[in-house]
Amino acid sequence: MARQERAVRTRRAILVAAAEVFDEVGYEAATISEILKRSGLTKGALYFHFASKEELAQGVLAEQVHALPDLPEGELMLQTAVDRALLLAHLLRRDTGDPIVRGSVRLTVEQGALRDGLDRRVPMQAWMEQTQDLFEQAQAAGEILPHVDLVGAAKTFVGAFTGVQVLSNIMTGRQDMTERVADLYRFLMTAIAVPGVLVRLDFSPGRGVLAYEEAVRRRDAAPQPAAH
Repeated sequence: MARQERAVRTRRAILVAAAEVFDEVGYEAATISEILKRSGLTKGALYFHFASKEELAQGVLAEQVHALPDLPEGELMLQTAVDRALLLAHLLRRDTGDPIVRGSVRLTVEQGALRDGLDRRVPMQAWMEQTQDLFEQAQAAGEILPHVDLVGAAKTFVGAFTGVQVLSNIMTGRQDMTERVADLYRFLMTAIAVPGVLVRLDFSPGRGVLAYEEAVRRRDAAPQPAAH
């Protein structure tokens, strides 16, 4: 059991180091030697888990799906959707965020790299499905207007978020990310939310860090598996 736990920690350390390098220089410029240097691990340890840089990148992309902490469902499903977006915006900041999230987002949105063989659809598809699921629950609860195309709405929200994070990265290095996402969701929600629900939604940028702190508290309070 201890050996298995070490293997999990080693794999995680490699993915974090790779994500940091991918975030800083992109996939093409990233090297195995720099990732090894960043991780402090041996070449043998890295190649035990990942056979190539491409496998490392796919591992980072896949890990993004699990990188977002779970949030407790509140009274409004649309508020949960807002809070998830603000949480992701918080995790994308370089000073406070999560390297796995930043690295995977850099890999996902890199332009002119279609020939590198990476499948960038995994995190985007998962994000659209999660958003659509939230919207379906919200519509069933009477929070979303009945005529709204939920598949199209989910694609629009995810696509707009992707564009906003690119703009924020260019303009401020994502320092204003939560503010831009708050503005985006305040604007987009007017197209789908029932008026009585819309006025109850809180788009405060600070909800991102509050959601993160709550998720960390929930994680730390959860029972830990017994050691063997």
